[in-house]
Formats: sequence, structure tokens, C-alpha cells
Amino acid sequence: MKEDAVLSAARAAKDAGSSRFCMGAAWRDMEGRKTNFNTILGYVKEIRGMGMEVCCTLGMITQEQAAQLKEAGLTAYNHNLDTSREYYPKIITTRTYDERLTTLQHVRDAGINVCSGGIIGLGESDTDRVGMLHTLATLPEHPESVPVNALLAVEGTPLQGQEPVKIWEMIRMIGTARIVMPSTMIRLSAGRVRFSQPEQAMCFMAGANSIFTGDKLLTTPNNAQNEDKAMFETLGLLPLEPKALREDELELPAAALKPKQAIDEINI
Repeated sequence: MKEDAVLSAARAAKDAGSSRFCMGAAWRDMEGRKTNFNTILGYVKEIRGMGMEVCCTLGMITQEQAAQLKEAGLTAYNHNLDTSREYYPKIITTRTYDERLTTLQHVRDAGINVCSGGIIGLGESDTDRVGMLHTLATLPEHPESVPVNALLAVEGTPLQGQEPVKIWEMIRMIGTARIVMPSTMIRLSAGRVRFSQPEQAMCFMAGANSIFTGDKLLTTPNNAQNEDKAMFETLGLLPLEPKALREDELELPAAALKPKQAIDEINI
């Protein structure tokens, strides 16, 4: 995407109430992409200048690249585990499970918040779902955010015939993640376009406190922003301010704090 399109999308997200803007690229890693990487560093600086947090998902990165992203102002880096270590080879062959964990450690060592979760509905077992959450919950530090995605089967792909994830599966996954990672932002992510407003409300009650907004999540459709706005109004949810602004708010009198439950990143 050209610079104008990226920055325009960031401004639109901010105007819609998002506290964080996430940029993604379908790359295995950054090898041979120095020009692209430098462009992304520029985007990070520009968007932080708008008063928003910034997240990227760019595949595997080195320790040096993580440090450069941190210097540019990156708030968080997304690198999902996707599933359990045991089921992973049946789904992904472009990189190993340990390579994903190494990238997460590079991100953590650079002082960037870790965003890492997974996808349910890939044909995995309940044991695999527990295994993925166990891996995340037993990292040296819990991820600051854990996206919980439900597969949206795409025609022409190996998983096109998978049964849609049921809402109760999503609720159990979110509720379990909330229990084992109590301070983490649990993000109701891809696949919620299939869930009604009452069903999404149950996900929030189970422990989700963040959603991703935008027309698409990578290649799959997402809920319209006007639908999300109406849902927030119905449920009495408010988007959080970016972290730096939230820290400033702590110095305000109690009466100045927002009265409704806040939800991070209508994203975001």
C-alpha cells in the first residue's frame, strides 16, 4: 500500500475511536526487505505522532530489527502461535514453532509489548487448544494481548471444508484465556463477523476486552464500524485511550474517570 493510503487508514481508525493501529504484511521474515522495512519504520513514527499506539505483524524478525521498531515507537508486535506445538506441523510448514517463540523473545527483549494468540477451528482437538494457551501462559512473561481467532474457511484452501466455530467454543476459549492470563488483553478477533451482537456480548462477559475493527482482517471480512459503534453503545463499552494517555489520566480526580467499562483497541 502507498503511504497516503496507510496514513489515511490510520486517521480514519483514530476518528472512529481506535486507540491502536495495526499494520500487517504476509511475509515469512524481513530478509531482503530493507527498503520495505525502512518504510514501515517511517509509518510507525508518523502514526505515533497522531497520538495512537502502533502494532505490526511482519513475520519473523531479528533482535536488531526488533530494536529498530522499538526506537521508531512501536507499541506492540503481533506474532501468533496459531495452535499447539503438537498440531502446528499439520497446519504450517513455512517456519517452526521454535522460530515463532524466538521472534516473541526478540520482541520482549526489545521492550515491545507482545501480542500473540491463535486460531480455533483448524481441525485441532480441545487438548490442542489447551496446549496453545498453556504455552502462552507459561512464557517468561504473559503476552500483553492474546487475539482469539475463529477460522473463516476460504474456498480453494486446504481448510475450506472445516465446520464453522460455534459461539460456545469461542466463549470457552476466551474464558480459559482470561483465567490463565488475568492481566492480559484478550482480543475477540477474526471470525466474529459470524457472531451476533448478543453472542459477542457473551464473549465480553467471558473475559474479552478488545476487538479488532476495520473492513478486513488480512484476507477475511470483518464487522462494519457502524455495527461495532452500535454494539458499544448498546453494551455501554468505551474504547480506551492510548496507554500514554491512560497513565496521565490516573492523576485526574476520580470523578474525571470514564464511568463505563472501557474496551481497548476497537483497532485497531
